[in-house]
Amino acid sequence: MLWRIDPASDEPLYAQLAAQVHLAAARRELRPGDRLPAARELAESLDLNVHTVLKAYQQLRDEGLIELRRGRGAVVTARADTDLSPVKDALTALVGAARAANISTETLTVLLKEAMTQ
Repeated sequence: MLWRIDPASDEPLYAQLAAQVHLAAARRELRPGDRLPAARELAESLDLNVHTVLKAYQQLRDEGLIELRRGRGAVVTARADTDLSPVKDALTALVGAARAANISTETLTVLLKEAMTQ
């Protein structure tokens, strides 16, 4: 798995990392039972503080995407196997409508984030 973190982004590093795990699960690159890298190992490979990785893992645990098991680390839960095809279909339609209306990616992202918080 190749995860990318942008230190120049306004989004917190832990949130970027959590989003990368969500994306990998949505793409079925991560399956239930898969283990995520150890926090120290991942922090080193991404040049992050280990506490940043732990915060991302805690967020993912709180969302139910992973379980943190002593001695086994972070393990992907069955929730990662959710069928996202209806959401993907809706996103395809949304992107098409946004392109037709000449809405920028940045604007669409802001609109989507606002809609998700309502």
